[in-house]
Amino acid sequence: MQLLVYWLVYPFIWILSMLPFPFLYTVSDGVFFLIYHVVGYRKKMVLDNLKLCFPEKTEQELLKIRKNFYHHMCDLFLEMIKTLNMSQEEMRKRTVFHNLELLEKYAKENRSVILLCGHYGNYEWVLSLGLHIAHNGYGIYSPLSNKYFDRLVKKIRNKHGGELISRYNTAKRIVKHQRSNHLSLYGFVNDQSPMANHARYWRDFFGVTVPVFTAAETLAKKFDMPVVFFCARKVKRGYYETTIVDVAENPKDYPDFQITDVYTEMLEKEIREQPEYYLWTHNRFKHRDKVPDEFKKQ
Repeated sequence: MQLLVYWLVYPFIWILSMLPFPFLYTVSDGVFFLIYHVVGYRKKMVLDNLKLCFPEKTEQELLKIRKNFYHHMCDLFLEMIKTLNMSQEEMRKRTVFHNLELLEKYAKENRSVILLCGHYGNYEWVLSLGLHIAHNGYGIYSPLSNKYFDRLVKKIRNKHGGELISRYNTAKRIVKHQRSNHLSLYGFVNDQSPMANHARYWRDFFGVTVPVFTAAETLAKKFDMPVVFFCARKVKRGYYETTIVDVAENPKDYPDFQITDVYTEMLEKEIREQPEYYLWTHNRFKHRDKVPDEFKKQ
């Protein structure tokens, strides 16, 4: 059944990936109309999330952010598909990186790096960073249940200088790379919501106490890997600029969870500047009523 579904869907994916960008965005506009106006996919949840995060904004302002977000989400989905048949030259033109000197410094010191970012801007094109750096680039991801689509996603995301590592094998791969002195950069999209009963740490995000992942910080400390933040900005449709920002050069010097705190504050600041480019369909606040006593606000 998985293979049948894959072969039914793949021809449409391939055709979309071959479209020039102007035609691709025409398709995106059509998808937006269907998802937003006809299906209404998660519209209530998105608005509830926005109300929770921006209580100071009017209903009209929130509705405008929501509508702009859905436009961006449809673009993002089709931009990911476009990557399948997108040249490296085109990718370099559309995704510009600033402060690469920071990563060059760590490469010269022969230090592997952990990169943190959120579901913001075009996080799918983050892996093209591998085209610009001396490190071997790896993206940490959750495998799809359909192994054929999982293979396709890996092919799409691996095309421009990066390789995907299942989150279930991350620690094992890092140990292997460290032992062989393999210069690496590990990218974590680190704003997902962990299972409440497995969370080691809870903290504020937009004024709401939520569980947060701390694995990236733990690995950084264990292997003495500097931590950087991927600060993104959407310039215009299909064009992104990103800046590499230092979070922790020597992670072992930081108290537990401080690196996670700094990253979370950077991400929130980024989202506040252009909230329509964050993935609001992700139910980031679903565990807000399960806060353990030791993390409740006094």
